[in-house]
Amino acid sequence: MADKTIFSGRNPLFWLLGIVLLGLAACAQVGDEEAGPERKLVYPSPPDEPRFVYERTIRGSADVEPVKEDSKLKQLLTGEGSVSFGMKKPYGVAVHRGRIFVSDTFARVVKVYDVAEGRFFTIGDSEKLSDKERLVKPIGISVDSAGNLFVADATQKLIMVYDRDGNFLRKFGGADLFSRLTSVSVDKKGERAYVVDIGGAASKSEFHRVLVFNARTGENLFNFGTRGSGPGELNLPRAVAVGKDKLYVVDGGNFRIQVFDLEGKFLKSFGGVGKQLGNFARPKEADTDADGNLYVIDAAYGNFQIFNPEGELLMFVGERSDENRPGNFNLPSGITVDEDGRIYVVDQMFKKVEIFRPFKLGEKDGFLVFKEPQKK
Repeated sequence: MADKTIFSGRNPLFWLLGIVLLGLAACAQVGDEEAGPERKLVYPSPPDEPRFVYERTIRGSADVEPVKEDSKLKQLLTGEGSVSFGMKKPYGVAVHRGRIFVSDTFARVVKVYDVAEGRFFTIGDSEKLSDKERLVKPIGISVDSAGNLFVADATQKLIMVYDRDGNFLRKFGGADLFSRLTSVSVDKKGERAYVVDIGGAASKSEFHRVLVFNARTGENLFNFGTRGSGPGELNLPRAVAVGKDKLYVVDGGNFRIQVFDLEGKFLKSFGGVGKQLGNFARPKEADTDADGNLYVIDAAYGNFQIFNPEGELLMFVGERSDENRPGNFNLPSGITVDEDGRIYVVDQMFKKVEIFRPFKLGEKDGFLVFKEPQKK
């Protein structure tokens, strides 16, 4: 049995323990507020000025659909919870005005969690679509400012385009252009689509490149990149983030970010393999915010790092863990930043999307707020 005097206020060890606990509390990334089991995390940790706060996690349709009165009564009487359509193997994420699009490679659809409208639906498997309009293996996704959804279908080797409600618009690409399709990024105006071909690990494959298309017509405008490790060369590229006047290519096999102008001219690169901040181990996807800052998700580190437009590290968010809690990731894959600066991260292993809000943005501000339907 433990000596109870250890916890006595007269024991010096008690005071030492108290000092240690206070010190740990001061270093933790936990705010004063509690949201049930999901703690309010702030980044960076105190005493640094907070920049982002963990806001919420989306795991299924029940996280966005309001509970109806009859469902509440049924739960009360039977104890049965509401059915929630979750994620089987999520990969990419895109957001438009409170509507969250998540590609699910196992379910062969894009799942839509609409927080603003409080509803859930899928894109790519509707009975309204013909076989040639449906998805087979959606991976990277992107939206333009109108909410049109661009989906990279790895199996069909096509870019499939739908409106924000899931109506099929067009498709482009094909096996004659793509070797191993992995992602698509469209500029906000919906004018250009940047498609990444990962090429493959085979030594004979040279198609480690970015293909640029007219996003409206599907015309292949030009391509850039070839396999290698030199400036402007790519090895297992993963994604493109479209900045204000730059393209940031996640050069996965070279453990770096390569920067090009909008016409594919090489400008610079930064990062490298290593365990230090600013380095990469398994970078996957990236996105930019309104200020041109770059957000890069790393599947091995279980976090995302934020760089300014010049490639200087600003901060990182998240940590790798086997424990599925807010701010913990095991196999993160997709990342995007919405119109209000909220950050969305997909984790394949934990089958979730976590959302981080700029600290200065109020909980009820922006598009990610449920709008009560107006009564007629």
